[in-house]
Amino acid sequence: MTFFFAPVARSFAIASLTGAALLAGSLAPASAQTPAEPKSPAAAAATSNKPETVEQRIVTLKTALKVTADQEPKWTAVAQAMRDSSVQMEKLVATKRAIPPEKTTAVDDLKTYQEFTEMRLDGLKKVNSAFKSLYDSMPAAQQKNADAVFEKYGPSKPGTQG
Repeated sequence: MTFFFAPVARSFAIASLTGAALLAGSLAPASAQTPAEPKSPAAAAATSNKPETVEQRIVTLKTALKVTADQEPKWTAVAQAMRDSSVQMEKLVATKRAIPPEKTTAVDDLKTYQEFTEMRLDGLKKVNSAFKSLYDSMPAAQQKNADAVFEKYGPSKPGTQG
């Protein structure tokens, strides 16, 4: 069962970085972008193999989204939702890691996967709600930028996977 935690932690890190708005598709292959293409700070962080804290992800996303001083209160709600989601996920990971692998069954593994998925969905709903408020307050040009930031590491478009 311990093999399960690294992919979940990485998936969650990517989802938090993107505001969790694209959680299900955040595992698109990083190799789809050629080395010659410049990456935005948010995309670089999303495809990085090194660990990143939720605070680093929040700073990176805020910069990429070009959050203004007027938008700060709405951004604070997004950041707090990301922090809360991260804390909840860390608690679940700690709980599951405390169970010795030899004491788990295939049914336990599936239940664990379900619990992580439910927690990720709950976090996604909260971040999405907070982000929608921020997004709705953005002028059209900033919304277009936000769309581009999130598109960089969203799911592949239908028919584009090789």
